[in-house]
Amino acid sequence: MDHAIPASLVFDVAHLFAGALVLISFMLLYQDRLYALLNVFALQAVALSLAVAWQAFTQDAPHLFLTALIALVFKALIIPLALHRMVARLGIHREVETVVSVGPTMLAGIALVALSMVVMLKATATADALAREDLAFALSVVLLGLLMMVTRRNAVSQVVGFMSLENGLILAATGARGMPLVVEISVAFSVLIAFIVIGIFLFRIRERFDTVDVDVLDRFRGGRW
Repeated sequence: MDHAIPASLVFDVAHLFAGALVLISFMLLYQDRLYALLNVFALQAVALSLAVAWQAFTQDAPHLFLTALIALVFKALIIPLALHRMVARLGIHREVETVVSVGPTMLAGIALVALSMVVMLKATATADALAREDLAFALSVVLLGLLMMVTRRNAVSQVVGFMSLENGLILAATGARGMPLVVEISVAFSVLIAFIVIGIFLFRIRERFDTVDVDVLDRFRGGRW
């Protein structure tokens, strides 16, 4: 690292942003309103862009600034705004329905974070200290995103859980000295395309079944579209 920055400051700021991502993942699990959920996801995307930008600065990796910009523009602005409009178009103005209550979900989230720390710190014992702990935080975000997907009945909230999971993957890639620029761009556009496809799919569900509640959709399993 060429910058005259104390190593302790690099370590502390990187962990501040990574820890913020984990904290915001818990906030996503706690939300019971769709609009609030989308707003918190936008906040998580801002935290991700700050984390990636800091890694770009400390690693002397200018291409990571583009990754941070993509995260800020697409994930913090365009995608949340588009989902807001989609929710309005679908006529969903109610609470987020969960498979289990918030309390047990939060306890499961804490257990997953502890598991991530134990597994990742042991698996990367010979790696750089900063990379090890960033990877542990990233795995926590990934697992919390998966937890959100399996504990939510509403398809829109499951989409948010999927994108939160992908935020954890980006954090892991940048913390481990980044990815090639072409891979980052490919991932960004793949996520954008997936978002468009998911949007079309949600409208088709709404048009066919008049709901996006996956619990209700299970009753139609085996039926014809």
